[in-house]
Amino acid sequence: MNTLTRRQSLLVAPFVGLAVIGAPRRVRAATPACGDEPTAANDEGPFFKPRSPERSSLIEPGVTGPKLILTGKVLSTTCAPIAGAVLDFWHCDTQGHYDNTGFILRGHIRTDKDGAFRMETITPGQYPGRTRHIHVKAAAPGGRALTTQLYFPDEARNARDGLFRPDLVMAMSDGGAAGAFDFVLKTV
Repeated sequence: MNTLTRRQSLLVAPFVGLAVIGAPRRVRAATPACGDEPTAANDEGPFFKPRSPERSSLIEPGVTGPKLILTGKVLSTTCAPIAGAVLDFWHCDTQGHYDNTGFILRGHIRTDKDGAFRMETITPGQYPGRTRHIHVKAAAPGGRALTTQLYFPDEARNARDGLFRPDLVMAMSDGGAAGAFDFVLKTV
């Protein structure tokens, strides 16, 4: 007999209600539930640069591509919002190139008092040999940084990318212009 684990039940539960009450305007990602393990770590890759600028938009003159708004929360494993957590984002441009001389498509933000964040960027292109992804370092104040990646649903390359993890897929809405993901960090 197949039975769901607690973790699987918590991941599926938000979507069970959708069949009964209809789809809401915005669906949250099926990210790790509080009380479970923290968000999974994923490869940093070769292009991380420390000391990125603090800014809520990675779009600057010369950056082109479909606009993408990333939102979510940073929570502890006990479901407490983490205010002042730092999220450092970096990704390639629409042609699959990373800026290694400056800070184009790189920056960090801090969560608000409710642990919420909002980052404006563009949808990255295909980096050679990889599926579409966005790198993130997330850290609670005074805590160790979690390095991970966010992925897009229904990408043909997901199945062929050895680093891809389905538990790191963002929930997309607004025709792909909005992505949501909640990070769960171990704070102890």
